[in-house]
Amino acid sequence: MSVLFICVANSARSQMAEGLWRHAHPEIACFSAGSDPSGRVHPMAIEAMREIGIDIRAHRSKPFADVPINNVQLVVGLCAEERCPAIAREMIHAPIADPAGFSDDFRRELALEGFRDARDEIKKLIETLVANHFT
Repeated sequence: MSVLFICVANSARSQMAEGLWRHAHPEIACFSAGSDPSGRVHPMAIEAMREIGIDIRAHRSKPFADVPINNVQLVVGLCAEERCPAIAREMIHAPIADPAGFSDDFRRELALEGFRDARDEIKKLIETLVANHFT
């Protein structure tokens, strides 16, 4: 039994979701991947997670080929403004705005707030997913 969080770049939302899930539900395998992986985890995603005591520094941005998709029970697409790839017949689409979309010329604190908001939305989403699919 496992869950896979996906988004295009696999650099922020899906990485935070994987970290949150593994922290709260280590008994259920969790993965994240992207259709066009960026090759890095966004530093502000790492920082937003560190603020709540979860370390995702060892995570890496990866393609679908790097995760055991055939053994995944639940696929959750987190894409909002970009097109989220469909990789399974049965998939939940739970759009969350991409905090990585903030321009570099925004104030740092304003950009970090976007990552915090996404993190908190994902945390609530995970609680709902567990209640509806894993109890």
